[in-house]
Amino acid sequence: MAYTGYGGANRKGAFDDNINLVSGPPPPYEYSTSARRSRWDPRGWSRRSLILSVVGIVIVLIIIIAVATVEARNGRYPDYSKLSYQLQETYEGSTFFDNFNYFTGYDPSQGFVHYVDADGSAQMNLTYATSTSATLRVDTSETNAVTGRKSVRIESKNQYNDGLFLFDILHTPYGCATWPSVWLADPANWPFHGEIDVVEAVNQATTGNQMTLHTTADCEMNVKREMTGVVLSTDCLNSTDSNSGCGVQAPDNTYGQALNALGGGVYAMELRDAGIRTWFFPRASIPSDVSDSAATPDPSTWGTALADFPSTSCDIGTHFANQSIIANIDICGSWAGSTSVYNTEDQCPGSCTDFAATNATAFEEAFFEFASFRVYQASG
Repeated sequence: MAYTGYGGANRKGAFDDNINLVSGPPPPYEYSTSARRSRWDPRGWSRRSLILSVVGIVIVLIIIIAVATVEARNGRYPDYSKLSYQLQETYEGSTFFDNFNYFTGYDPSQGFVHYVDADGSAQMNLTYATSTSATLRVDTSETNAVTGRKSVRIESKNQYNDGLFLFDILHTPYGCATWPSVWLADPANWPFHGEIDVVEAVNQATTGNQMTLHTTADCEMNVKREMTGVVLSTDCLNSTDSNSGCGVQAPDNTYGQALNALGGGVYAMELRDAGIRTWFFPRASIPSDVSDSAATPDPSTWGTALADFPSTSCDIGTHFANQSIIANIDICGSWAGSTSVYNTEDQCPGSCTDFAATNATAFEEAFFEFASFRVYQASG
């Protein structure tokens, strides 16, 4: 076949015959929104989906804010800045017990005990003091104390809203059926004015000292704390868990036979608006500003506290007031005498009350011996 070229007459005529030219505007462009729109585009959602999405976003925001609030609270810590303390009162020597009232009423802890008054305690030799120490002990003479064993509970005549308290202890009580304690409270207004247990243990007391707060509502310790002790519980409310309080457990050598073998030691408790802290110093490691009564004690130099109860979620000033210093040795009672503690944990024999009634000599180690109590308060 002969090729006539692109512009040949025959080629042009064929091209023109196959084109049907259209005049006028171009046809409209068809766009399908359903085919192009993403499922994440809210413009294509139903009303129900939009409402559910908004509700979900609000819930997520609430959770984020709540978590952030809790984290912020848990990260807060009070200002335990240095205070300048001055000695206000000293309990020591032969007049030690002159500064205390003797409690003789019903034991609020359901103890198997008769608390003896001042004259009776002196006659029975349950309390006595020398120039170097004061002793408070349980009766070891009665062999058939069927209504309860005689003991002593003393309460300081002076009361305190704050301060630094130094308890120099030479010997701590221990033995089956015993429940000794050195603590602070306002007995006439318990639990509204709070309770601070500085020294407390039960029975053989082989697990060391326990420090605890007991309060009304809105005092919790599930916050940042700086201490070496072990947390036992964080809700200080007295009606929680049979009034167990918010406790901190100390090491084995902080109480009982182990502590006595070290010659005792000093417990220091600081009560202030920022919080409540407790330190323990074994006899061989007492700081000079604690051992020297003429010195000014400075807790900021003592290192990390054994127990720390900060004010982060507990208004110390409203939960603790009019605190008396109390020392007593209870017998059996709701803690020491409970079967789970007396028999199971401490392996003590029989029932607590039967043991306490008939085994007088079992209480020969059931005595406190105090070198001194000193109370300091901040100036300015």
